[in-house]
Amino acid sequence: MKPAQSTSLPLFDPRSIPVLGNDNHLAGVSIDRLTPQALRERFRHPPVWTPEHSVEKSFTDRQPALAAVLLPLVMRDELTLLLTERSTNLSTHSGQIAFPGGRTDASDQDAVDTALREAHEEIALPRHHVEVLGTLPTYVTGSAFIITPVVALVKPGFRLYPNPGEVADVFEVPLRFLMNPAHHQRHETELNGVLRQWLSMPYTDPMSQAAGSETRERYIWGATAGMLRNFYRFLSA
Repeated sequence: MKPAQSTSLPLFDPRSIPVLGNDNHLAGVSIDRLTPQALRERFRHPPVWTPEHSVEKSFTDRQPALAAVLLPLVMRDELTLLLTERSTNLSTHSGQIAFPGGRTDASDQDAVDTALREAHEEIALPRHHVEVLGTLPTYVTGSAFIITPVVALVKPGFRLYPNPGEVADVFEVPLRFLMNPAHHQRHETELNGVLRQWLSMPYTDPMSQAAGSETRERYIWGATAGMLRNFYRFLSA
C-alpha cells in the first residue's frame, strides 16, 4: 500500500496497547473449509453474511483513493497466506505487515488488475501462478483508502523478488491460524481525543528459527487484521 505523502498518521506503538481479550469463544473455520476446492465453491456460491469491519475512523482530511490488495493463498499441504513486511525506509506504515497491493492506476481494468499488478511490482509474484477466486467487501482505512481485497489461490513453484524500496520481507502464515478467532486479540486506545479500536493477530514465525535466526513475531494488526477478520466471517457464515 502506498499512502499519499500528505497523510498524517497517528504515531504510537500498537504492541504497547494492552490486550482487552480474544475471541476464543468463537469457533475456528474447520479445516475442510480451508482447502482450494472448498474455497472455490464458497466464492461460486457465497453465503449471506455481513462484514464485521468496513470503515475505520478517519485521521486524514485528504480525498479518498481507490486501492486493492491481494490475499494470496499458497497451495501447499496446508494453505498459507503470503504477507509482506513493509520497508522501514517508507515515510508511512513503515515496518508494518501488509498484503501485497496499492493504489489503483488509471490504466487498471478493475480491482483484480490493480491487486495483481501491485503484487508483481512489489514481490514479482507471476500472474500465471495466480487463480483469482473473487473479492471481499471494500474496507475503508483511516488514511482514506477504499480497498478491495482480492482473494486468490497461488500455485507453488514461484520465486519472489521483493522490491527493496517497498518490501523488507515476505513470509507465509498458515491460513488455519488466521481463521481461528482465539488468535484475534482486541485493543482500544484514545488518540487525539478519538477512541480507536482494532484487532491484532501476532504470529510466531517458526521459519525464522529454521533459517538460523531467533524466533520472530509477525505482528499483524490494523487494516490487515480487519480484512482477515472479514475473511473469517465470510468463511464461517
